[in-house]
Amino acid sequence: MQGAPEAGEKAPLGHDVIHGYLRTLDSSPGVYRMLNAKAEVLYVGKARNLKARVSNYSRPSPQHSGRIARMISETASMMFLTTRTETEALLLEQNLIKQLKPRYNVLLRDDKSFPNILIGKEHAFPQIKKHRGKRSEKGSYFGPFASAGAVNRTLNQLQKVFLLRNCSDSMFESRTRPCLLFQIKRCSAPCVGRVTAEQYAAQVSDAERFLEGKTTEVQAQLASQMAEAAEAMEFERAAALRDRIRALTQVQQAQGINPRGVAEADVIALHLEGGQACVQVFFIRANQSWGNRDFYPRTGSGAEESEILEAFVTQFYDDKDPPRLILLSHPVENEDLVSAALAERAGRKVEIAVPQRGEKAELVENAARNAKESLARRMAEGAAQSKLLAGLAEAFDLDAPPRRIEVYDNAHIQGADAVGGMIVAGAEGFIKGQYRKFNIKGEAGRAGDDFGMMKEVLTRRFERLLKEDPERKSDAWPDLLVIDGGAGQVSAVGEILAELGVDDVPYIGVAKGIDRDAGKEEFHRPGEPPFALQRNDPVLYFVQRLRDEAHRWANGAHRAKRAKAVGATPLDDIPGVGATRKRALLAHFGSAKAVSRAGLSDLMAVDGISEAMAQAIHDYFHDR
Repeated sequence: MQGAPEAGEKAPLGHDVIHGYLRTLDSSPGVYRMLNAKAEVLYVGKARNLKARVSNYSRPSPQHSGRIARMISETASMMFLTTRTETEALLLEQNLIKQLKPRYNVLLRDDKSFPNILIGKEHAFPQIKKHRGKRSEKGSYFGPFASAGAVNRTLNQLQKVFLLRNCSDSMFESRTRPCLLFQIKRCSAPCVGRVTAEQYAAQVSDAERFLEGKTTEVQAQLASQMAEAAEAMEFERAAALRDRIRALTQVQQAQGINPRGVAEADVIALHLEGGQACVQVFFIRANQSWGNRDFYPRTGSGAEESEILEAFVTQFYDDKDPPRLILLSHPVENEDLVSAALAERAGRKVEIAVPQRGEKAELVENAARNAKESLARRMAEGAAQSKLLAGLAEAFDLDAPPRRIEVYDNAHIQGADAVGGMIVAGAEGFIKGQYRKFNIKGEAGRAGDDFGMMKEVLTRRFERLLKEDPERKSDAWPDLLVIDGGAGQVSAVGEILAELGVDDVPYIGVAKGIDRDAGKEEFHRPGEPPFALQRNDPVLYFVQRLRDEAHRWANGAHRAKRAKAVGATPLDDIPGVGATRKRALLAHFGSAKAVSRAGLSDLMAVDGISEAMAQAIHDYFHDR
């Protein structure tokens, strides 16, 4: 890796400094970084030939867009890393972009994983469920689906058709009579023997064939079974099969677009307007549409369609398996290179195409229309949000509209399972990827002291900010704090910020006001009397939404912590006993108390419990 040339006096900027690197470079492929005078990364790029690419930046050219010219003018130094191939350079470039977030690069800002449907294979009667994350559990995976809602809708319909269980293994083992799902015809009750293992396996096979796109076969088989049942005058069974066929038809209708000639593809369409971009991704699997998701990548201060789509595709599939076919609305800059990089990641061929006619072109056109409409809605919402932020600044005498608002709230029941919550909002609405939960660790939580809890949360938050970004170079520092509470909470916040030496972050408290009535909120600021906004003021509604979202977030975290505490057992504290062994022990003995009384030979009889593990469990309880 090479750094900036040795500097005598102040380093030059722009073309001159870039030209100085040419004598040290060769024609190797690699990645380069352009840095400004503060050593902040402006841009990360890849090159098949580093010397040729840098030479292109070393002199003025009419081919340089305004964006590239600005980037060059701010460049004070460069860094280089050579690679063996251009494909390696492309993969390294996108990793560095996601890590460093340079101002002039295109950046995918939402890279959450997508949910799948999993039919487990570790049980005699497999469970069908939603799965997100690493595919470590043994079973058949189907996806990705665009959202949890799309998965839930499909699971709901599949249960009507194939009657597969969705209960946990421990619940399955403990049942003595059918649950409600059997009564409403959503499960065949294998837990209590209402269906044989062979019959249930056939239902699982039908569900897998349907999710693989073999819907015609499944429907024909069900229709044949219904006819046979009617012929044998088994009218109740025939009616049940009729209901399953109807449910299967509803599933297919709910899938929306079901292309006949495209078995597996991601359809990716871009709409660019006013420097903002929207990318729509439609997931086609097994000749069915499994939903769509919109993304709004940062466009790097004016990148064009080809560069945006190339960056989006390579970053999007950084942690996801690409399909065999990717349909795009615009050509990417290096189609062969991107295809090779994706194929290397997937371990098989990945085709990239920009269709011009036929069914594939219609799919892309539909995605592009959705992208255009989504961007129009987002731009309208952004304009309204900007107006609200300006109104907020005026109402609370802020120097400028806040770019980042942090809202804090606590949740507990008489001090039990106390949790602090922080939500974040800005010009684009709620920024849910930056929400945080704080498990209250100090005495304040146990005592139910709201002031003390708020002090603990803010101390932890700002101590971390001061440690990670003392010079405030990132956008993680808030421009406004909103606290759920009155004068006491505001005073506690002031004490914490003063102790930490943070004196330039404004904060306000939102109290319920008279009769705790929404619309009569009182606002508290340090050193000033409380005041209220007009009942129909849009800014008041905006603050109420912020507060309500903080309530929702904190209460949800509290409920999750309380539920976890309810399900906790002494087994959780035994080293080496994880979730799988815990389930096996509870299923075998029925309770943690029974486990504590078990002998070594009884413990060793449990699946997955070795002699050493049995000894550890036995010693844990008897040493106590």
